[in-house]
Amino acid sequence: MEAITRTTYGAVRGRTDDGITAYKGIPYAAPLDGPRRFAAPRPPEKWDGVRDAFSFSADPPQGTLMPGIPSPWRAGDGTDCLSVNVWTSGGENLPVMVWIYGGAFLIGTSRAPEYDGTNLARAGVVVVTVNYRVGMEGFGWLPDAPPNRGFLDQLAALRWVQDNIANFGGDPGNVTIFGESAGGTAVAALTACPAATGLFRRAIGQSIAGSFLREDRLRRGTERIAAALGVPATAQALAELPPEAIHKVQSAPGEITPYAPMIDGDLVPDVPWHGLRPEVDLIAGYTRDEYELFALNDNAKDPARATKQLAEYRAAYPGLSDEALYTVIMSDRIFRIPSMWCAQEHPGRAFSYELTWPSPALGGALRACHGLDVPLTFGNFDGPMGGLVLGSPVPPEAEALSKEIRKAWTSFAATGDPGWPEYRAGERLTRIWDIPVSVAADPESASRKIWDHLT
Repeated sequence: MEAITRTTYGAVRGRTDDGITAYKGIPYAAPLDGPRRFAAPRPPEKWDGVRDAFSFSADPPQGTLMPGIPSPWRAGDGTDCLSVNVWTSGGENLPVMVWIYGGAFLIGTSRAPEYDGTNLARAGVVVVTVNYRVGMEGFGWLPDAPPNRGFLDQLAALRWVQDNIANFGGDPGNVTIFGESAGGTAVAALTACPAATGLFRRAIGQSIAGSFLREDRLRRGTERIAAALGVPATAQALAELPPEAIHKVQSAPGEITPYAPMIDGDLVPDVPWHGLRPEVDLIAGYTRDEYELFALNDNAKDPARATKQLAEYRAAYPGLSDEALYTVIMSDRIFRIPSMWCAQEHPGRAFSYELTWPSPALGGALRACHGLDVPLTFGNFDGPMGGLVLGSPVPPEAEALSKEIRKAWTSFAATGDPGWPEYRAGERLTRIWDIPVSVAADPESASRKIWDHLT
């Protein structure tokens, strides 16, 4: 069965299956033709008649992040990639949940099978997933282009939600943004972004990263890339090159990604935990063993190179091997501590969680690793990430835990109550996602105390 809904740019036709209608590939901005690859997003052209919204749009240009996981983007893919997808049960004034994907600000696509919104939509929310620019196009510094262009895309998509989501059954006054890794970091940045005021009411940051860079650091990265390509370090020059030429030279040895949000004094005034807006309710959390996923490709597990606080870590975690201690330090440094800081420093209502359920994948080597929460959040286990972090067959505990997480996330989106107490100094009550689900006080106090004076 099909359904037609009107947007500000024209009507779209979605497809209904078992009570949930999906609309895919709806443009919220114009195609990224020529110089537009590095410009602020512009509104799409209006269309006449009804536009089929049965298929996802092209992906934003991108390379690869991890060996063995190919890029979803291919050279020659279309430029009409700034799109949203909507899943709805067709009610009225339903809570809205807008997903921002992760991928180290280097990769990502809203069409990943893990991000299908059907299961969440069945719980009575309207789900929106968003494409935004990544890599050099989204976050590289350029003297003749606005910074943080990927955030400009996300803001444009959120404005599209405000203007259109009521026609899909959603309440524009009750929008929750949520995302993981780079997506969780974007959630935190948007929660502190003055330009995002009024665009959403609640936020869920999953594995918020602490990498926010100054202009000089990102400028050096652009100059390195431009030198490798033999062109000036400008948007004008890079726009004349095919995206795949940039992708081949953008990453440097020993780094996960060359890109991160730039502290620009405007969209990103400072690190987010210094300026979270109090009117936005926030969930901020992490997985216990975040870095185990990246440790698979890290052959230099020396804790001495990971921190200046090595003596404090050895005292806090006696008996750990150097390799195990290195993983704890890197988990803290990249994700766990920034997520804790966002919950701790938020001047409004904040909640915290820790996922401790260990994945059985790879013989248990991943433990409660980075990304494990993504298939659990959506209840979709069949995509590349689900297969990597859950293994096969998927254990029944994963489905049980997924139902608990989805219940909490949709309850929070609807009412502001995820089902456990707020995070407050002195108590620091934290939801523990495990079998069984529980609440603990300050579960990572050993690491928190090491970093507290650096907030």
